[in-house]
Amino acid sequence: KSGLDPGGAWHAWGMACLKAGNLTSAREKFNRCLKPPMDLNQLNHGSRLVQDVIQYLESTVKPVLITDDDYFATLRELEATLRTRSLSLEMMCEGKIQHNSYYQECLFYLHSYGTNLAIISFYMRHDCMREALLHLLNKESPSEVFIEGIFIPSYESGKLHMLENLLETIDPGLESWGVYLIAACKYLQRKNYYHILYELQQFMKDHVRAAMTCIRFFTHGAKSYTELGGKQAWLLKIKDHLKVYLQEVSRSSGRKKMAFTFRKKMSATDVSRHINTVDLQMEVTKFLHQCESSGASQRTDFSLPTLFGNNNMKMDVACKVILEGKNIEEGFGIAFRVLQDFQLDATEVYSKVAKQLVKQQKYSEIQQLLKCVNESGVAAKNDGDNIILNCLNEFKNIPAEDLDNLIQDMDSDENKIQAYMMCNKLRSAYLVSVRQEKARAVQLVQHVRQLAESSGDHVVTAICAQWL
Repeated sequence: KSGLDPGGAWHAWGMACLKAGNLTSAREKFNRCLKPPMDLNQLNHGSRLVQDVIQYLESTVKPVLITDDDYFATLRELEATLRTRSLSLEMMCEGKIQHNSYYQECLFYLHSYGTNLAIISFYMRHDCMREALLHLLNKESPSEVFIEGIFIPSYESGKLHMLENLLETIDPGLESWGVYLIAACKYLQRKNYYHILYELQQFMKDHVRAAMTCIRFFTHGAKSYTELGGKQAWLLKIKDHLKVYLQEVSRSSGRKKMAFTFRKKMSATDVSRHINTVDLQMEVTKFLHQCESSGASQRTDFSLPTLFGNNNMKMDVACKVILEGKNIEEGFGIAFRVLQDFQLDATEVYSKVAKQLVKQQKYSEIQQLLKCVNESGVAAKNDGDNIILNCLNEFKNIPAEDLDNLIQDMDSDENKIQAYMMCNKLRSAYLVSVRQEKARAVQLVQHVRQLAESSGDHVVTAICAQWL
């Protein structure tokens, strides 16, 4: 009469029937106020009313109807009867539970009015992980339901191995779980749970991604190559994963194409290249670890670079290796291989090294660097000259004697003249200019005279004018 929503009254009546143990009547009352969710895959446990019903059923003991014969039951027997009929499931094995009428009642309400997540969470609460997984598959629920309902509860309660075993039992090839497993990996990566991620990737036999996780274990948080020296076991694991992957690829290429849909693929050439990178990183790690241990290592401006970074970081590795040995020659061989393997801009690296040496005032080592570059066999004609010019561009205050030694080491007279002009050594620039072929010499001397005039050097101006 008053037009109020009768839902609350039906729910209260249904609960009263439940408490009285009248399950059939309760179903009828709840039928009038409970509705199935619009979207079965929503990430919640359904309406509050359904949750109340399930909560009550789970916490309740089914009423025991005592007949005449039962009066003589001992207390212990009565307790056992109550226990097998309750839903305090710690006491009960899986088989017994499923024949329990209150368990069946919970499932009736969940299947009629609950979400997939609510059903799966119910199974998980009562140690029926297999049923939870089969329900997930049958309903083709999205991966969020798997993460929320099965995966998180499994690793939080230490049952990840149990989950893995069941996934394999249901589908030995794991193909039907591919979407869910990849989603679980992404979730773990977002959470920075890399140890669980690595364990899962090994279970999935996803060797390429497992190798990538090992790279992270090797590089993450290391502040020195001494620390990386202690983490070299991860480099061996990377190699192991990549080698196993190569074996699997070669095995499967002989047979019918294997449907590794969810495992990361990579060409055999790329895998071999990565194995080569790992070998080179091992060499770099041993070398720099040794340098740091012997105290030869200089503190440089670079952060801790490895060969697993981008090209700029790889160039930093090459610089670090050249600079941190006892002398330039000691690390040059490894650095040269880094430059060759990754096809890096060698001149840029050598110039960077030379600038560091100028900062450290190790001028004689710049000459040693130039010697190594020239002897490497792949240096272009002007590489050495360009390295020196790049240095002079930045540093004008190199001591006169060292500066002369560097410039005299240059191959091309044109470059020597340019270097002398840059350092304002105009008399030396004039002396080299006049040795050139006549027409070119005239141009060069005129240029030197202009610089001398603008800098107020009357002596050089006069010499140039006289020669011209």
